[in-house]
Amino acid sequence: MKKHERHKLLKQLLVENTVYRQEDLVNLMAQRGIEVTQATISRDIKQLQLIKVPLNDGSYRYTLPSEKEVDTTMKLKKTLQDAFVDADIHNEMCVLKVQPGNGPTVSSLIEQVDYPEIFACISDDDTVMIFNRSTQGAVKIQDKLETMASEN
Repeated sequence: MKKHERHKLLKQLLVENTVYRQEDLVNLMAQRGIEVTQATISRDIKQLQLIKVPLNDGSYRYTLPSEKEVDTTMKLKKTLQDAFVDADIHNEMCVLKVQPGNGPTVSSLIEQVDYPEIFACISDDDTVMIFNRSTQGAVKIQDKLETMASEN
């Protein structure tokens, strides 16, 4: 199951069920025949920005954040315009150099946009390593991000 499909299902499960723990989500997914690890659910919770809210009995349950009108692509574009230094590719990898302190933000925004060409991103303070599904995907992402950085 692809990440965006899993995220859609997780949102549905949260609407239909009271979920107290990450383990509850693992079990609900298993009931639907989808095997996921607690670590995967933990990453999904972070990416979906799920929050825990208190219940009347003193317990807490997971819920979706309030809908906010944030265009992640525009946020990525603005961040790249402010922080982009350079980009290069090698095979399926694209490396972005950004101003110090911007690596984690750029990496997170790229993952939130959920480009189909991208398999994963990792970052440090001033570098983002983007692992693409193909060399052509790496070229496409490099072009896309460089264009965003240079647009006014």
